[in-house]
Amino acid sequence: MNWKIVFVAIAIAVLGGCRAAPIYNVNSAPVVVAAGKQASMDNVKAAIMRAGNGLGWQMTDTAPGVINARIALRNHTAGIEIRYDTKTYSITYRDSTNLEAAGGNIHKNYNGWIENLDRDIRAELLRA
Repeated sequence: MNWKIVFVAIAIAVLGGCRAAPIYNVNSAPVVVAAGKQASMDNVKAAIMRAGNGLGWQMTDTAPGVINARIALRNHTAGIEIRYDTKTYSITYRDSTNLEAAGGNIHKNYNGWIENLDRDIRAELLRA
């Protein structure tokens, strides 16, 4: 048996599986606004909407304190729910298409989209 071929086959199998990662949710992230300002439901909602829209998410205000969002890139889509109040916000995975979601894992690009959204929400809250 040629060990070089076995090693290459194992490397390909391992690297091929690296596209999946545990689904990343943001749980009870603190709402932090600029010094001297106070968070309101309206300005938290506006900050979340601006952040999502700026990144290409389709944001839908579904109920007080709840925004559903969807992003579509090429043939991949992801749906999330964002719950918020004046103290915290959470981003939770809802569904997806062509992102290999199974068993609590998903294509690692999804996690990058959520990290970017979280970062931009924090930035928009500081501007609010």
